[in-house]
Amino acid sequence: MKLLLIEDNESIILGLEYLLREEGFRFDTVRTAAEAERAVSRERYDLALLDISLPDKDGFRLYREIREAQELPVIFLTAREEEQAVVRAFDLGADDYVIKPFRNRELISRIKNVLRRRGHVSKILYCGSVKMDTETTKVYVNGQELPVPLTRLEYKILHIMMNHPSKLFTREEILSLIWDASGSFVNDNTLSVTVKRIREKIGDKEGRFLKTVRGMGYRLEP
Repeated sequence: MKLLLIEDNESIILGLEYLLREEGFRFDTVRTAAEAERAVSRERYDLALLDISLPDKDGFRLYREIREAQELPVIFLTAREEEQAVVRAFDLGADDYVIKPFRNRELISRIKNVLRRRGHVSKILYCGSVKMDTETTKVYVNGQELPVPLTRLEYKILHIMMNHPSKLFTREEILSLIWDASGSFVNDNTLSVTVKRIREKIGDKEGRFLKTVRGMGYRLEP
């Protein structure tokens, strides 16, 4: 599991980083809304800890933008304890609301509870501007569903690669994983044609997203 810590107070950051590290969590730390937006555009997280008072944007507004990019749980961390702020957070869909100063063990318990409640298993895969709903098997680019759906074989290949963004897959690896996805044997030439069709459907004709690594195979470039 990987967390995103969005906080601008250095003393709180140091304490939280030590706490999360001790609990075995992987995490990224950002100090502004702009950094947070860049982080969620290139990385998939299991939970975000979000400070409401950021230097460049209101935390509530940032929350809405984050949820548009990734369907991930969010716990607000804030010194604002007035009822109106708490109600607004939960009305927006926040998973929890923790008031500073907080007790370390309580925060860890709340994090684990949210992850447990949400199952920390997303049915949505993201990579760059491409989103894949593994429950409906629909694929979206820049928030728009593909006008021409992927075939079963095309979906299988893209699904394999989106599960491992930036990983280099040899042609042999892909062939071994998909040989029966279409109900028949898939040869090397069929793979090349299928990759080309995937690119055409997702608007990547130049192969900048589904990248060819000469003499080796393919890799997604978020």
